[in-house]
Amino acid sequence: MDIRLDGRTAIITGGSAGIGKAIAQNFILSGANVVIAARRQPNLEQAVSELVAACETIPDCQSKIKAISADIRLADECAKIVDFTQAEFGDADILINNAGTSQRGEFLEVSDEVWQEDLDLKLFAAIRLSRLVIPEMRAKKWGRIINVLNLGAKAPTGGSAPTAISRAAGMALMKVLASENAAYNVLVNGLLVGRIESEQWERRHAADPRDLSLEDWYAEAANQLGISMGRFGTAEEFANIATFLASDAGSYINGTAINVDGGLSPVV
Repeated sequence: MDIRLDGRTAIITGGSAGIGKAIAQNFILSGANVVIAARRQPNLEQAVSELVAACETIPDCQSKIKAISADIRLADECAKIVDFTQAEFGDADILINNAGTSQRGEFLEVSDEVWQEDLDLKLFAAIRLSRLVIPEMRAKKWGRIINVLNLGAKAPTGGSAPTAISRAAGMALMKVLASENAAYNVLVNGLLVGRIESEQWERRHAADPRDLSLEDWYAEAANQLGISMGRFGTAEEFANIATFLASDAGSYINGTAINVDGGLSPVV
């Protein structure tokens, strides 16, 4: 199966590192134009440099990747991303709502300010960006939106507020948008992150005094977490399913929340 995105334009929030950057790389290699958005300009510049190096075999690779610094917690910054994309490449065909941090705490200890910031980042940004891109997707009778969530969206646990609640709301948003836009061939799905190798986990390894190799540390952590496959996933593996859903190959998948977790979640 040849998964191609030729002629498509994608917006990826949280695109300067980790899963977002891996999705951007896959999209570019599949022929898409990509706009990555994040808050920190130096991180974006580094990401663009790395993406260009990784995609150097693609003709005009450098012209296919653009970056914009934006704080998607703010409505006007969301609009800025969409305006920038239209100026560079035309209307967006694909939106990946990926930005977010893992903000966790005991319910009684989470302040209104923390709740609001989390909802602005993980829910309202997806609402605003989707509202901005859907009209043109409908007009073209083609669009893909993917909300990157986490396992707490389906199986929240104590101590997981506000993230689990924000992500559960993001899953509900996905389902509403999927139902309302299916007739226009605008397909909306969710991908739920399990345990994926990342800089965050590498920092935990570096702080471990036992002098374990990173490979052994990951294997031990996977066992302790109960991951049946016995290992963490990679950002590239996550990007593969995102690329499939964003392509014509995923043309009959809509309104689905898919666990990308190696079997970790107790909920299907």
